[in-house]
Amino acid sequence: MLNRPEAMNALDTATLQVLALTFATLRADSGVVAVVLSSAGERAFCVGADLKERAGMSDAQIMEQRPVFRAAFGALLALPQPAIAAVHGFALGGGCELALSCDVIVADGTAVLGLPEASVGLVPGCGGTQLMARRVGPGRAAELIFTGRRVQAGEAASIGLVDVLVPEESARERALELAGQIAANSPIAVRAAKQALRNGSGLGLVAALDVEDAAWRTAAASVDRREGIAAFTQKRAPVWPSVAGLAGSGP
Repeated sequence: MLNRPEAMNALDTATLQVLALTFATLRADSGVVAVVLSSAGERAFCVGADLKERAGMSDAQIMEQRPVFRAAFGALLALPQPAIAAVHGFALGGGCELALSCDVIVADGTAVLGLPEASVGLVPGCGGTQLMARRVGPGRAAELIFTGRRVQAGEAASIGLVDVLVPEESARERALELAGQIAANSPIAVRAAKQALRNGSGLGLVAALDVEDAAWRTAAASVDRREGIAAFTQKRAPVWPSVAGLAGSGP
């Protein structure tokens, strides 16, 4: 959980370091089937880089901070588990990019998303130019990035920037529900499906189908596939061998 509500969860160096470590720890934990990224406070999911911290930095120090940003966002993108963003309030700049780096974005009616970097002389630099285009198309992404305008929740849902729109104050609850639904499925199959979705994006159809075939083979050769079919034929809930012995581990 992003937990700097007094700063609208702005990303300072310390927060980025914590995020990078947290995501790396989650990546290595086989008991974690899905990840929900939410935030503390009533006003914002995350308003991006902490510009107050940056105001006191030299050009050289800002460049030195760059790898810290890339490490945090890279660790989120590298999660093998599905990641769900629960967006409440402002998700701007790096905050919007955190959401874009997740696989599913759940937002409530208070959500306001945008990439306003051009208005302060910057370019979205944590995946925004690439991930936004993949979500809403290159033309729409260009319009949003060049103007830096803010997108209200309803419009965000209508253009595909938000996947699930829920009533106010319920984004985290809905995200956790989705994580629970994911956790009921085979971890091996879910991870393989995520890799197929991520690695096949942008490829030609023939190459993308090869990526899908590799994911299918991974799942089909797994102990989870055998348990899934046995549970189906026996009309019972599956007990996935890939997480056997990890009872009590949440999504």
